[in-house]
Amino acid sequence: VPSPPGRRARLSAPGTSRSSSAAREELRRRLLGLIEGHRVVIFSKSYCPHSTRVKELFSSLGVECNILELDQVDNGASVQEVLSELTNQRTVPNIFVNKVHMGGCDRTFQAHQSGLLQKLLQDDPAYDYDLIVIGGGSGGLACAQEAAILGRKVLVLDFVVPSPQGTSWGLGGTCVNVGCIPKKLMHQAALLGQALTDSRKFGWEYSQQVKHNWGTMTEAVQNHIGSLNWGYRLSLREKAVAYINSYGEFVEHHKIKVQQLEKGSPGKLKVMAKSTEGPETIEGVYNTVLLAIGRDSCTKKMGLEKIGVKINEKSGKIPVNDVEQTNVPYVYAVGDVLEGKPELTPIAVQAGKLLARRLFGGRLEKCDYVNVPTVVFTPLEYGCCGYSEERAIEVYQKENLEVYHTLFWPLEWTVACRDNNTCYAKIICNKLDNDRVIGFHVLGPNAGEIIQGFAAAMKCGLTKQLLDDTIGIHPTCAEVFTTLQITKASG
Repeated sequence: VPSPPGRRARLSAPGTSRSSSAAREELRRRLLGLIEGHRVVIFSKSYCPHSTRVKELFSSLGVECNILELDQVDNGASVQEVLSELTNQRTVPNIFVNKVHMGGCDRTFQAHQSGLLQKLLQDDPAYDYDLIVIGGGSGGLACAQEAAILGRKVLVLDFVVPSPQGTSWGLGGTCVNVGCIPKKLMHQAALLGQALTDSRKFGWEYSQQVKHNWGTMTEAVQNHIGSLNWGYRLSLREKAVAYINSYGEFVEHHKIKVQQLEKGSPGKLKVMAKSTEGPETIEGVYNTVLLAIGRDSCTKKMGLEKIGVKINEKSGKIPVNDVEQTNVPYVYAVGDVLEGKPELTPIAVQAGKLLARRLFGGRLEKCDYVNVPTVVFTPLEYGCCGYSEERAIEVYQKENLEVYHTLFWPLEWTVACRDNNTCYAKIICNKLDNDRVIGFHVLGPNAGEIIQGFAAAMKCGLTKQLLDDTIGIHPTCAEVFTTLQITKASG
């Protein structure tokens, strides 16, 4: 089949005197220049029938393309390898339209049928912004600010529907307003209460009654949250990121409507509930009913169905590939809204920054969703990084793992006469990889502070032998990981 009209692109090979890494970086730069400098670029192979179909499609649309036949250039294999790093696609054709990666043959034809391709082909789309972020949480703000640093025009839309009583949030998302920050501050309040109890055993004497004032605590917490809300707004302003306190809804491809919602007066709900543990029933009329059963993603009223973005109909979460791209090429998602990913602020921040760098900075790094340290701030903290024992068995098989564990008694608990069999340490090692630590778990005081340091070691390939070779700090809780000897297999 004859090829349609189109300019054949050529990429000259970099000088052989350069190091391989420098040559690779030069090739990557030239590929990005080719993509950014042309309306349509098709990386093809002259004998590929799928490539031919795509060429015929653009020819039928009267669109001139820049075509690079990878089987007809000296460095075609290198080009395809760098393209794979840029797009996570190893096959041809590999198509870009106005700098947007379309994908291969099937996705291009799907985009044509949905009208997306025609939108992308507009000579002057006259977009108001290079990037619009819907949701001013940790991930969205990190992505927006990083894109602005890279010179892009960015808009952040953030609006939280008020409760029936009129309560709403400031900028910053779940973490700042109702998650990590207030949680840790309230956790600290609880620890101080426990410390008061312990203090008598350490010789502190006081006769007056000590009580907790909930109102004083909540006011202090809310004041701190308010300062963070203001700090985020100031940071966006300093980086020239536009911010609108409004709800964002897709109306068509590349077009978002900004319909601040009105505050409604609370209605009344008749509630009937039956106990699952007995015959007791409850009935009453209320303005507000709080169901503390976790969160659903607020994605079903954003118009995503108008542009074809797939979501999990049950949870509202959005499935993405390993570069946070949805099934619609120009729509990405980061943070708690992702399906099957940890709902954690630091990982949202990291994913948002890396996404902006890949989109606008020519970088390749992807977010690591496995070796993620996290902690539960219950009175006895629980921290972990890497695999749970159950998940490690699924991935590596039980016979290939060694699990070391022990109970421990923090020194500060001894004088206070607190339990000596409550705190727990465990590591999971892959025997096929030099006993590399793939799971790290601790239950005890300051678990978050402990796990953060060991998480860095795990990123560097921590092994059981390296732990054994490490000198512990005595007396601390963390030193228990340098002396682990008991295995689960030993019984």
